[in-house]
Amino acid sequence: MADTAVGLKLRDKVIVITGGARGIGLATATALHNLGAKVAIGDIDEVKVKESGTALGLDVYGKLDVSDPHSFAEFLDDVERQLGPIDVLVNNAGIMPLGLIIDEPDAVTRRVLDINVYGVILGTKLAIERMVPRGKGHVVNVASLAGEGHVPGAATYCASKHAVIGFTDTARLEYRKAGVKFSLVNPTFVNTDLIAGTQGMKGFRNAEPTDVANAIAQLIAKPKPLVRVTKAAGAVIASSKFLPRVLSEGLNRVMGGEHIFTDDVDAEKRKAYEARARGEE
Repeated sequence: MADTAVGLKLRDKVIVITGGARGIGLATATALHNLGAKVAIGDIDEVKVKESGTALGLDVYGKLDVSDPHSFAEFLDDVERQLGPIDVLVNNAGIMPLGLIIDEPDAVTRRVLDINVYGVILGTKLAIERMVPRGKGHVVNVASLAGEGHVPGAATYCASKHAVIGFTDTARLEYRKAGVKFSLVNPTFVNTDLIAGTQGMKGFRNAEPTDVANAIAQLIAKPKPLVRVTKAAGAVIASSKFLPRVLSEGLNRVMGGEHIFTDDVDAEKRKAYEARARGEE
């Protein structure tokens, strides 16, 4: 779909993006804003979200803790007071601390689930409470190709994204007659802080934040249940589901899946992100 057609579909839509201060969230906010949407971004990093919101010239931006019902509800209320009824919620906020299961502190496990799973469920609930009475709306949940596969060193992250996929697909069925649409975006490795110090899948390029942003823009303009980014990585993951387990796991090994998040991690390059993801800053 051409940018002009997408822009016509998105113009003046009120769109909320969580985790919007950097990475995929910021790239998406930038793309949608440039296409004429009324964009609001929330992020747990109050300083960074103010910096990003100001730089983009957004009317609404601010601190948002997606795991806190009061914070999330208050943010959505503020958006509706200033911009009007919310048309689209993009649940993008997420973290990916790495490490073997036995080495993962319980507090980190809980933090991943609170942000990646509960934050998505909470945001969805709060959004559709507003959308269902109006008979329209769209919830876009950013999951991951890791939610369709298995990557050692990121077991809790994979579990969280599997949960987002299952939740979103079920919500779509529950509200298919209510006028509210649900979509999943499953990116491969994306060149953001999330994958700092890692190498990506062998034989495949990493996606750029703008690749995911453009996919989300097109998804809002023309809703469908699922988009995978990149198409090549998505095709491999999707097709591997039809292989016997021994073959799919063998394919994962060939692509370096057993080492990407374990032996092949540059701990020093990843140090700053891990501190932020684990809430240690």
